[in-house]
Amino acid sequence: MTGTPPGGDHVTVSAVPRRMRLLLALLGAVVVAVMVVVALGLKDTTNTVVSYRTSDQVALAGIGIVLAAGVMFLGRSRVDADAAGVRVRNVVVHHELPWQAVRAVRFDPKSPWASLLLENGDEVSLLALQAVDGEHAVRAVEGLRALHASARASDPVRPPLLYDD
Repeated sequence: MTGTPPGGDHVTVSAVPRRMRLLLALLGAVVVAVMVVVALGLKDTTNTVVSYRTSDQVALAGIGIVLAAGVMFLGRSRVDADAAGVRVRNVVVHHELPWQAVRAVRFDPKSPWASLLLENGDEVSLLALQAVDGEHAVRAVEGLRALHASARASDPVRPPLLYDD
């Protein structure tokens, strides 16, 4: 999605994986619910080896919350861009790139997410721009491409490489 602040020409693009975050939130809620149900069921459970106490119930519920937080962590991907460059936060890795380091913004038809093709031949996946988000992801990619074209407009035209289309 793109946004233009009122009274200014400063365009920014910010995107997060919407459906993935929703799915992960639901999964986290299910994990917590299952762990709470298991914890509540322990009160009546005794056998010859172990007897469960209230502290065990609290510990199991706590483990459920920690597991749900771990599941939610997977959805922290984000892309923020402006005229200066693009900042990409994937699950663990963070990239901050000026537009001069980016050759193209790619979103291939069969690709699950968008990517940045860099001048050095590397490619950075944009996990925040997923195909399942549909029009939201397309608008964000178009915004990134517009910012990239604007930043690189004054660059000299390079001859195409053998593998360029």
